[in-house]
Amino acid sequence: MGQRIVIDPVTRIEGHAKITIQLGDDGQIADARFHVAEFRGFERFCVGRPLWEMAGITARVCGICPVSHLIASAKAGDQIMAVTPPPAAVKLRRLMNLAQIAQSHALSFFHLSSPDLILGFDSDPARRNLFGLIGADRDLARGGIRLRRFGQEVIERLGGKKIHPDWSVPGGVRGPLSQEGRAALRDRIPEAKTTVIDALGQLKDLLNRFQEEIAAFGKFPSLFMGLVGHDGTWDHYDGKIRLGDSEGRIVADGLDAQHYADFIGEATQQDSYLKFPYYKPLGYPEGIYRVGPLARLNLCERMPTPLADRELREYRDRFGTATSSFLYHYARLIEILAGVEGIALAIEDPDVLSDRLRAHAGINRLEGVGVSEAPRGTLFHHYQVDADGLMQRVNLIIATGQNGLAMNRTVKQIAQHYIKGPEIPEGILNRLEAGIRAFDPCLSCSTHAVGMMPLHVRLIGPDGGLLDEAWRD
Repeated sequence: MGQRIVIDPVTRIEGHAKITIQLGDDGQIADARFHVAEFRGFERFCVGRPLWEMAGITARVCGICPVSHLIASAKAGDQIMAVTPPPAAVKLRRLMNLAQIAQSHALSFFHLSSPDLILGFDSDPARRNLFGLIGADRDLARGGIRLRRFGQEVIERLGGKKIHPDWSVPGGVRGPLSQEGRAALRDRIPEAKTTVIDALGQLKDLLNRFQEEIAAFGKFPSLFMGLVGHDGTWDHYDGKIRLGDSEGRIVADGLDAQHYADFIGEATQQDSYLKFPYYKPLGYPEGIYRVGPLARLNLCERMPTPLADRELREYRDRFGTATSSFLYHYARLIEILAGVEGIALAIEDPDVLSDRLRAHAGINRLEGVGVSEAPRGTLFHHYQVDADGLMQRVNLIIATGQNGLAMNRTVKQIAQHYIKGPEIPEGILNRLEAGIRAFDPCLSCSTHAVGMMPLHVRLIGPDGGLLDEAWRD
């Protein structure tokens, strides 16, 4: 009978989860698991709802990235209506999704992960939070807060609200960007660009301090999946699905999201409410793949904007096809830069002021799949409806679930590397949590934890006796 370590809850992530580490009789790490203990049930209670409500309802899946669900849902509606949204509507959806990526990545990097990177994984846990970061590097913290605010302002200027804007709908969008909004956003872009460029420079300078973490935080071979534009350019809205491996080879390309069930399987595990998707041709769990910024940068051939493309080339020169989950942080900043540059270009397009924004139609198909890139990875909305447009079946494949197998492997690798005895220093507990934070998982989706949360860890010996325990208030 081995020993069992439980970290409950994991801190500084969106939602609530726990980590269990199992030690064998020999004292070595036998297994490690990341458990999501929340159940929300959107796929069930959306059944019977009309198609026209789905974008507004499913946006409530997530309070951090509602835009991602809004867009994927609307794209599923486009399929069911068998319409192509007007060009201006597509450009506006793309603009809002860039803002969503920028603001969500800013939250992840500056608010949730920077305390570890700037203050250190072994720093005083009472200071290792956003407030400690403000004390240590006020400019970085302030810049991160304002960068996230910039992304939220773009969303608000388009949709009328920063959170849950009922704006993207089947067939298009509800309204354009105003002249006043364009002028206001134009004024904010230089500061946003400077903030992310400075953060990239600071992170690149810090990486030499974290060589051990880069090697131990989920560095393993896997597949990577994401959308890629028709010419191989990084994309977040259109394009086809590509899968690549850890050697940089393309495994599958040009896959149509409408037929995702041909190449993505969905498994379940008894200890988590996450679904665990896998690449069907390799089976479960050998078909493990990762999604999100690390995957997207591994799969694309170039970034669509000049500064981000220059950063991608430097990133590739240093790491090649990146296999360490620690490098999600680096990839995230490059995507923020692409987002800010993309917003600067998009708001100058005359079409974003157009009022030709929606294609109108009825129920012309009984099934549709909408896909887009959420900040955390590829997002699928699959709807089946009756002739009246009422939902008969809803299937959502969320990025965090697609990273579930990789998160389990990451915490096991960290535990095997750092845990050497019955006593576990607080800094090692923090590294276990930080391995999960690198993926920026979104669990409850409507709430998130910033800063310190209560934590109680107990280490139980083979005889059931308490060997060690630690608290975090």
